[in-house]
Amino acid sequence: MTAMDKKSLIEDRVNSGLRGQWYPVAKSVEVKASKPYGTRLLGEKIVLWRDAENRLRCVEDFCPHRGAPLSYGEIHEGNIGCRYHGVVVNGEGVVVRVPAMPECALEGRKALKSFEVREAGDAVFVYVPSAEQPEAPDLALPRELTDDAWTGFLCTGVWETNYRYALDNLADPMHGCYLHAESFTLAFGSKQDLMKLDKTDAGFRVSRIGQVGENFDWTEFEVHPGSMFCFLEIPYPPAAGPGGVFRIIGFVTPVDAATCKVFFWRMRRVSGLARDSWRFLYRARLEKTHWDVLEQDRVMLEGMPDDARKREMLYQHDLGVSRVRQILTRAAKSQVEAEMAAE
Repeated sequence: MTAMDKKSLIEDRVNSGLRGQWYPVAKSVEVKASKPYGTRLLGEKIVLWRDAENRLRCVEDFCPHRGAPLSYGEIHEGNIGCRYHGVVVNGEGVVVRVPAMPECALEGRKALKSFEVREAGDAVFVYVPSAEQPEAPDLALPRELTDDAWTGFLCTGVWETNYRYALDNLADPMHGCYLHAESFTLAFGSKQDLMKLDKTDAGFRVSRIGQVGENFDWTEFEVHPGSMFCFLEIPYPPAAGPGGVFRIIGFVTPVDAATCKVFFWRMRRVSGLARDSWRFLYRARLEKTHWDVLEQDRVMLEGMPDDARKREMLYQHDLGVSRVRQILTRAAKSQVEAEMAAE
């Protein structure tokens, strides 16, 4: 294999999404014991459901008989049955019953890939194994999702753009005062600044040098074995109710090369009656303004060509963008090399 071929494989891996990662794929309430939930992850169709013990299950969305989508089927005693001919598969991807033909040779055979699944922060996470890391590591989570002192809301959206551009957008605090200039909280602060990048114990922080506490002034990324997420803070005026700053936790899931799904937790540290007051205020008044901001991001990114990075001209403000891309490329290179060594 030539160096050019290897470089192309690495680029393809970055573009399609890293393996060896936990990805959120759905809200917890969307995956039920009564009906399968079908989606795509890294270009593959998968199906999720809850078994008889309410445990989450996930396998390829493919009936081993003729390839019909299992997500069109039904749940039978904790297993999933294909609507086309009734073939029943369990959460390990094993055919447990072929009702149209008793004692069929398919029964007992492991026919499908199965995936490890975890539930946290009102979301369902699926692990995609890699040659380097075939077994799932612990799911590393932001502390706000495990600390009862924080409360918030999970919102998700499907964006018709490569996941890389959604990550770039999160690593770019400077866009806030331009793209979101008419929003509830992001209309303030200077439109000129320089950026700095600082290493942290788990990743990096990119922040504006001349402005603190005014706007979308910084983003911090954490990179763990098996997961990557970011968080940022938006200063809130008194009219936004109790709880101090508004913290946003962000995960981005590659659906395929042209689509991603974003998961944003909108959090505040607040307790007691103030907690209830803020949650009511958010649902009644603030939620729409935050969706408006996300829509501005979505529309802008979806309007960019798929190969925009091949013609772009980065400058000093893009320190965070460059660091995210370096992280993805290094990880993809390591994965490709591990797969080549295993051949």
